[in-house]
Amino acid sequence: MKKTLLSLACAAVLADVSFAKPIESIKFNGLIYLSPETAMDMIGLHAGDEMNIDKIDEAVRILFRQQYFEDIVIEEENGALIFNLKEKPVIAKVDISGVGDNDKDSINSFTNVKKGEIYDYSKIEFSKEQIKKFYEIQGYFDTVVEVNTSKLNEQSIEVNFQINRGENIIIKSVDVYGASELKYRNFEPTLSNKEREFMGWMWGRNDGKVNLMELDNDSNKIRDIYYKYGFLDANVSEPYLRVYFDNYNAKLEYKVEEGDKYKVGNTTIEIPDGFIDIEKVKKSFLLQRKDTFDITKMRKDAKALEDMIADQGYAYVRVYPDVKKDSKARVVDLIYTVIPSDKVYIRDVRIMGNTMTLDRIIRRDVFLAPKDLYNRTDLAESRNALRRTSYFEDVTIKEERVSKDEIDLVVDVKERQTGAIGGGIGYGSSDGFLINGYVSETNLLGSGVSASVNVERSDKELSGSVSMTNPRIFDSVYSLGGSVYRRDYDFYDYDELTTGAYVSLGRRLGRHVSVAAKYTYEKSELSDISSTYDKYDRSGLLEESIKSAVTPSITFNNTDDYYLPREGFIASSSLEFAGAGGDQKFLKSITKFATFYGLEDLIGYDLILRYKAQFGWIKENGYLPYNEKLYLGGTNSLRGFESNSIAPKNANGALTGGKMSFYNSVEMSFPIVERIKMRGALFFDYGMIGEKNFDDKRASGGVAIEWISPMGPIQFIFARPIKKEDGDRTSSFEFTMGRTF
Repeated sequence: MKKTLLSLACAAVLADVSFAKPIESIKFNGLIYLSPETAMDMIGLHAGDEMNIDKIDEAVRILFRQQYFEDIVIEEENGALIFNLKEKPVIAKVDISGVGDNDKDSINSFTNVKKGEIYDYSKIEFSKEQIKKFYEIQGYFDTVVEVNTSKLNEQSIEVNFQINRGENIIIKSVDVYGASELKYRNFEPTLSNKEREFMGWMWGRNDGKVNLMELDNDSNKIRDIYYKYGFLDANVSEPYLRVYFDNYNAKLEYKVEEGDKYKVGNTTIEIPDGFIDIEKVKKSFLLQRKDTFDITKMRKDAKALEDMIADQGYAYVRVYPDVKKDSKARVVDLIYTVIPSDKVYIRDVRIMGNTMTLDRIIRRDVFLAPKDLYNRTDLAESRNALRRTSYFEDVTIKEERVSKDEIDLVVDVKERQTGAIGGGIGYGSSDGFLINGYVSETNLLGSGVSASVNVERSDKELSGSVSMTNPRIFDSVYSLGGSVYRRDYDFYDYDELTTGAYVSLGRRLGRHVSVAAKYTYEKSELSDISSTYDKYDRSGLLEESIKSAVTPSITFNNTDDYYLPREGFIASSSLEFAGAGGDQKFLKSITKFATFYGLEDLIGYDLILRYKAQFGWIKENGYLPYNEKLYLGGTNSLRGFESNSIAPKNANGALTGGKMSFYNSVEMSFPIVERIKMRGALFFDYGMIGEKNFDDKRASGGVAIEWISPMGPIQFIFARPIKKEDGDRTSSFEFTMGRTF
């Protein structure tokens, strides 16, 4: 409209002027952001040109297209052509109200209304629509976005987006019409859009909120489940979401044609000669002849085959799985076509992201070096080995192709804060208030050496230690460590003061196995021995004794992270020989096992399952102190019971310790606040202990909060006994620092 009016205005102004009359001069009034020279170049008019209404009108159009101007008025005065311009204001401030800070950050990242830009109505409208879509993707509908502007001065304004977030659409039911062989419960674990369950607001229950971004993918997920159960002819419709905006409820519907279930027939691997033993590889596959077809297993078999070839140096190998259906016989033949490409060698290994850790410390755990033949297993194990060091939050190894037969490996690490000076205050129902102070560094000057000084005080304990360990002496396979310590501990029926030191020498055997031998010298002093121990019991309670012990051990660890593993297992076994001098004489064996399994790839949620177990055995060869015997209870074994409170007792009820024990735990860890690395865990503990048999059995369960804080891992444990006996000392809350999960 403006341009039309302007054209008419131009015509009126110039009505009495001869079209042959030349332009004497051109002037611009009101320019701020453009210079007169730039404006002159844009309009294409110059002094001396004929006064032409069409050309003047086109000049106005050109200026408007720059989107700098709200209004343009043309005047002619004594042959001078005057452009009177009113420029749009500049956005000096953009504010978003009505939503939380996290949403504000997200909205600022995608809107194109920015501080310092010229105000543009079309951009404002576009941003409003983007904000509505942003909330629709999250399942919020009928979001209202209003934009208010306020003038700050003649040239600048403030823009405020006032957002009234809409309502969630809740799926009340999911109906899969035509499904008879499979039911909704078969599909539910993989779907992003699920029907709301009873008490859906509770963690672990389905809240039923619509997720529009994943709605179309859910059809494919249902089809994949059918393929997993052998229904290769299954056809699944697009989702139909029936929304009732009066109450923001919805019904989700699919139509399914299931078809027949197929069995596996012949398996063929099409690959050039000499790469693999085809028959041997086929026998290792998850899918075998006459098995019900399962697309998940087929993909795993294809990945395993690809890795086999990649481990021979063929970094760019591709495996294409295919199926050949016989609809009449309901049999499917599997065909894996392998294209190896060329052998690839490592040209260079580059280290990135490390500001403290020395390059050589990282390289010693990278199992591929320049001129080595590419190996995918070595690549994966290198990443896991670096994560197990505890120096890094994350490790990625990127493959950069250099030529058809060369590749660079870029090891990109994100360093973890490994040094700390601090302390903490905690509380446990068994040990009371806990105060500790420490100075620790697990990567001293980037050398991989760990050192710590620690002091801890609770109602039952006062302890201190100084420790240092080099896990790779001179970057070799040998490790050396040692510690001096002093501990004053109040057991239930006596007090113990222990002063000692140890030195340990270890050696790596391959990538996952290490062995070590530790020598310990320790002085133990007992006091305040309770009268509940009669003269027969006091044989295990010398007031002063010396332990001189040698402890060989072996450890296997192939986990993928130090603090929070999601795959692999840890197994260790040690045998302590006490009696190499000193008063104490016994054999003690401790065997531990822990395995971890992350479910994120399977269910799309970062759920981690853990199983941990420990077996202890001790044999008396002379003097066996009660404090060296076996006990259960506390954060290291049975949570929900006081530390070291579960063990055989004498007739007076005093603890005398066990000679055999077994403890195991099942845990399920889940994210709470991923941004600050806080997780929760549900657990169940079960343990047994006794002298000759497992006579005492206990069980407990509870929840824990796990936080990898800047000071290291912190755990808050809330536990309850499930199986207990009269007289048991229970503990409902514990607090730990520095332990892996």
